[in-house]
Amino acid sequence: MKVILTADHDTLGLRGDEVEVKPGYGQNFLIPRQMAVVATQSTRKRYAEETKQAAHKVEAARGNAEKLAARMDGTALVFPVKTGEEGRLFGSVTTQQVADELVAKGYDVDRRKITMSEDIRTTGDYTATVRLHPEHSAEIKVSVVAEESSL
Repeated sequence: MKVILTADHDTLGLRGDEVEVKPGYGQNFLIPRQMAVVATQSTRKRYAEETKQAAHKVEAARGNAEKLAARMDGTALVFPVKTGEEGRLFGSVTTQQVADELVAKGYDVDRRKITMSEDIRTTGDYTATVRLHPEHSAEIKVSVVAEESSL
């Protein structure tokens, strides 16, 4: 029996693959659990069209991420913070604060996509990486300065 997988399967293949399975396995396990559909002419056409549309969406997302990375690359953020002796911060600058500052500048970025090479606990200049797409990322500059009142 030929079926088209509607979900990735460890041993059979990936979503959209047409595979040959035993009739009992297809009828009693895969199809009732909506892991596969019977491979007919219409389902083949439908999954071919879905694959084509998915590839188009992935390409559009990659293009948008590339443009955003070009705009965002080199963006400088300044954080005035309260400091103690020797420029040490009370707390640290987090990825959430960096994300909030990027949103204020007009970039819609999730904090989970921001990585910093080290914890920011003292004043100085740092870099952060924003992963916009698996192929594209942007480097931003983070400057931490002491507030006037904390000196």
